[in-house]
Amino acid sequence: VQLVESGGGLVQPGGSLRLSCAASGFRITWYVMSWYRQAPGKERELVATISSVGGSTNYADSVKGRFTISRDNAKNTVYLQMNSLKPEDTAVYLCNAQRFDIYYWGQGTQVTVSS
Repeated sequence: VQLVESGGGLVQPGGSLRLSCAASGFRITWYVMSWYRQAPGKERELVATISSVGGSTNYADSVKGRFTISRDNAKNTVYLQMNSLKPEDTAVYLCNAQRFDIYYWGQGTQVTVSS
């Protein structure tokens, strides 16, 4: 079982990035999928969640209107489109899959927003 994030990098304020989380060893179809982030010296923060059925989404107030989470069950992949990035969005972004009491985590991808 593995979750592999990609798409992070260095971007200027106001720029965009698209993160991907590819799952292997299980199918994400029945899992709630989420993106978290953790900045140095700060607690891990839930950024966005997408449900397993219906695809309803929820976002942290700090990213509403700027970030969009989506899922492609056929590709077994979850995405996070990040627009209008701010320096305070700098963090390691981690993918999470949850179903009942089963949780899987990826290793994370670094996003740095700086001029």
